[in-house]
Amino acid sequence: MTTGQETAMETYWPRLGLVAGDGLQDLARVFGREGADTVLEIGFGMGHSLAEQARVHPERDYIGIEVHGPGVGALLMAVGKEGLTNVRVFQHDGVEVLEQCIPDGSLAMVQLFFPDPWHKKRHHKRRIVQPEFAELLRRKLKIGGVFHMATDWENYAEHMRDVMNTAPGYKNLSASGDYVPRPESRPVTKFERRGTRLGHGNWDLMFQRIA
Repeated sequence: MTTGQETAMETYWPRLGLVAGDGLQDLARVFGREGADTVLEIGFGMGHSLAEQARVHPERDYIGIEVHGPGVGALLMAVGKEGLTNVRVFQHDGVEVLEQCIPDGSLAMVQLFFPDPWHKKRHHKRRIVQPEFAELLRRKLKIGGVFHMATDWENYAEHMRDVMNTAPGYKNLSASGDYVPRPESRPVTKFERRGTRLGHGNWDLMFQRIA
């Protein structure tokens, strides 16, 4: 971690950090308000996109999950600098947080942006988007809630599309049954801009819980 990230952890973690070992969370108590839509992002990297969304949408509550310490520190630094009150953070495995800490039917959106593609075929089973994961998210989303994915690996985009198109209880929000244009709600990150300069494509997928 940088000195700034370490200072942010010391300063803001006691107020904004959540601990998976504490078990199921009461989200109204966590954020100190009732009725706000809750958006959860798995693997937020350095947190630039998540902090920007929270700044633009103070009416929503955001939960970020990231195992990488410098990323957690960077997000807390951005949140502290902006004085945001609508962000909370887990430094833990995303699947375990969903299973142990997030109430069923509580999320308006789950975001998974540029996860590890595990591009070698023998590693595809390690990709987070699998049928079991889709079912776990379906339980955590409200009816009408959306699972939003983005990747710069076309093969992983195809994998996500195929898994989610056959997952029970979801509707693909793409009119063509595959991908959606990048929504304005997803800020373009430095990572993504770099990939675009290198000629990488980007694919967004959005699936709504309907049952």
